[in-house]
Amino acid sequence: MPDSKINALVQLGNVMRSIGEDEAWQGFDLGITEVEFEKLKVAVNQAKIHNGWFERSEVLRAFRAWGDALNEDNLILWMKKYAPIYRDSKRIAIIMAGNIPLVGLHDLICVYLSGHIAKIKMSSDDNKLLPALLDVWRLFDDNLSEVVQIVGPKLVDFDAVIATGSNNTARHFEQYFGKYPHIIRKNRTSVAIISGQEAEEELKNLATDIFAYFGLGCRNVTKLYLPKGYDLNKIFGGLFHYQEVVYNKKYGNNYDYHKAIFMLEGFDLLENGFVLMKEDSSLTSPIGTLYYEYYDDEQKLRDDLKLHQSEIQCIVSQKDIPFGNAQVPALWDYADGVDTMEFLKNL
Repeated sequence: MPDSKINALVQLGNVMRSIGEDEAWQGFDLGITEVEFEKLKVAVNQAKIHNGWFERSEVLRAFRAWGDALNEDNLILWMKKYAPIYRDSKRIAIIMAGNIPLVGLHDLICVYLSGHIAKIKMSSDDNKLLPALLDVWRLFDDNLSEVVQIVGPKLVDFDAVIATGSNNTARHFEQYFGKYPHIIRKNRTSVAIISGQEAEEELKNLATDIFAYFGLGCRNVTKLYLPKGYDLNKIFGGLFHYQEVVYNKKYGNNYDYHKAIFMLEGFDLLENGFVLMKEDSSLTSPIGTLYYEYYDDEQKLRDDLKLHQSEIQCIVSQKDIPFGNAQVPALWDYADGVDTMEFLKNL
């Protein structure tokens, strides 16, 4: 891929990092004017008007993560694995989810770097941030409008599909797009394995894996595996610094609703005013709830989890993804373990 595309993404990353750090305009070294910078900031600040889950703090979190990812070293290291593509460009339909801010950006960057044309169908839950971001991106790539197009409501004239949704929408995607080359993603969740040897700081970082984006991402931890006899007060202590999540109206409503339902059904619960903890064998807990389960043998647990690998996005532990890092994947950490660049390269 041309160096110009890498350079454009590096410049975009610089802007996103500055926005994510909530900085004032840093001058023309950023590559954009103060007016252009402030226009993107307005989109960030107004995101919650359109989606109550998109608190400013969480949108800034997403911008920081992308700003850190889109640096020159990361991009060059990522792209080293893929030989240049010299075949004709294909039109790639990208159907984006809207559960967390800019959740479809990785797919878009993959299409951009692979030399194909992106035809984006945005989620109605996240249709303000990407257009504002593209306005900045165009300043670094004069040809961007030719290769990145927002379309809708109906997708036409495409050669392959990348679609992300729930288990229900995935069935529809398979029906409508099954005849095209495709990547179709379903619901997944993430789990954490606690050894009992974690430092206090690691448990505080675990709270970020649970509560970032209010737990709406597939990389958010929804289930804890604890060694038998583990003191749950240690978990509550680690989570406490995220107590303000309950002040988000949508999160608070979910918390209150599930607390009422569980109590009516007579379930044993532990709670601290902002998260319910319920012993449960299921992997995915509702918003405002964290499931936990005890284990005797860690190796047996890991063997059991392998049987559910199609449902699990990632595992957080001292041996796997470090605590606090679930929601900051590297550019080469592909959703569902499917190499998007390889898929695009082989079209």
